[in-house]
Amino acid sequence: MIEPKNIVDSLKEVDWIKAMQDELTEFEHHRVWTLVPKTQGKTIIGTRWGFQEQMDEDGIIIRNKARLVAQGFCQLEGLDYDETFAPVARLEAICLFLAFSSFKNFKLYQMDIKIAFLHRDLQEETPRPWYDTLASYLLSSGYKRGK
Repeated sequence: MIEPKNIVDSLKEVDWIKAMQDELTEFEHHRVWTLVPKTQGKTIIGTRWGFQEQMDEDGIIIRNKARLVAQGFCQLEGLDYDETFAPVARLEAICLFLAFSSFKNFKLYQMDIKIAFLHRDLQEETPRPWYDTLASYLLSSGYKRGK
């Protein structure tokens, strides 16, 4: 199966429809949004679906993942919103998570960290330097890189 490029392509495959439904179910479960009536003079935020096949280390597709994201770029600061928030993973939180998983003898396969940059100087504005910093720290702390 090939990752769909748009919603029309995704609606042709049962697995992608299920992935989209799973995403919407998670929204409901975590109560991350509320449908409200349109307010006069305010811009409506559009949405877009993103699709990705998640594979194991052998390259076998283990799951289809669909993400519904907001297109906030169409809003104007001061008119449509006053504040913004960005999730940031603190190094202390990651250390606590890894220490707890080690203490409980949990086996970690992957950590998904979205839009998370540590409080340090980076040479470029991409997740790659952040990942390199985290990987160096974990390797120097005795963790081993998976295949």
